Amino acid sequence: MRIGVLTGGGDCAGLNAAIRGVVRAAGHELDRSVIGYRRGWNGVLDGDSVKLDSEAMRGALPRGGTMLGTSRSSRRLETEGAAPLIAQLERDGVDALVTIGGDGTLITAGRLSDAGFPVIAVPKTIDNDVQGTDVCIGFDTALGVATEAVDRLHTTAESHNRIMVLEVMGRQAGHIAAGAGIAGGAAAILVPEAPFNIDGIAERLVARHHRDRNASIVVVAEGAVPDSSVEAPDTGTDEWGNRILDGMGQFVGDLLAERTGYDTRTTVLGYIQRGGPPTPADRLLGSRLGARAVEVLMEGTSGCMVGVHSTGIALQPLAEVAGRTRYLSEDQLELLDLISTAPVLTPLRTSRRWF
Repeated sequence: MRIGVLTGGGDCAGLNAAIRGVVRAAGHELDRSVIGYRRGWNGVLDGDSVKLDSEAMRGALPRGGTMLGTSRSSRRLETEGAAPLIAQLERDGVDALVTIGGDGTLITAGRLSDAGFPVIAVPKTIDNDVQGTDVCIGFDTALGVATEAVDRLHTTAESHNRIMVLEVMGRQAGHIAAGAGIAGGAAAILVPEAPFNIDGIAERLVARHHRDRNASIVVVAEGAVPDSSVEAPDTGTDEWGNRILDGMGQFVGDLLAERTGYDTRTTVLGYIQRGGPPTPADRLLGSRLGARAVEVLMEGTSGCMVGVHSTGIALQPLAEVAGRTRYLSEDQLELLDLISTAPVLTPLRTSRRWF
């Protein structure tokens, strides 16, 4: 059996550990190298591949990003489906494919599986919102970066008696915002799962300042939305019809400055959350999931995602995870209510949560 591997979607820390896990397991179990596709699905379409063996994996574990490169989905895949992918994989002598990516990669992997080609998916996204796994590759590193940012903003906020707004990534789910906000002791945490009331937050921040807490940190997920009391800025949509996420942190900061009268500054953490060396947890997770993906293929199973469930690794059918989002749980939203200033309203999304 010859195995291929690719990384798709946005980069994150821990991808090279997963690639290494695939290569090392294939070398041990099959005594064969792996075909790595550069630039994700586009690399498969173009036949842009490289042989990966143990020698190629030297120094991979501490490296951020992906040694194979990555790309978003392709219009060609939308129009032609899995056929050109399978044709190229067969020309390359690849018998099965391991895909490492988020929701878009999972959807394409599902199409490949539906067309009869053996595939196993490995979940990665710093948003940590892939259905069917407790944690995704890249989340722990991003959470550490965001938490450190909150810690650093505390000292400058306290020095100038300011409100500091920190915008972090999180399009549909607020795992980074919730985790960093709780771990860093933010006064308010705004997440996509529940609309925020800016007047209520402002009132509570003013009350906090009257109690001699003259500095506050507000963590905002980029996909957070206000309730009907204010109109969210219209940022338009991208070529795929997704809402362009631009400026929610600044929007919140401007509203808080207007309503409280306090000096307010906004910081957008941006792509710093994706880059840099992976934490030990992401290195371990990538290694585990990459190696397990090869084992599953060797056992004759395909069309699944290898994910973390409790302390073990479980298989989830691609049809049950692709195109679905894992939101913050009710317990997590209740925790935000208990320990932060922001009043969390009725969650926007409940029926599609996975626990």
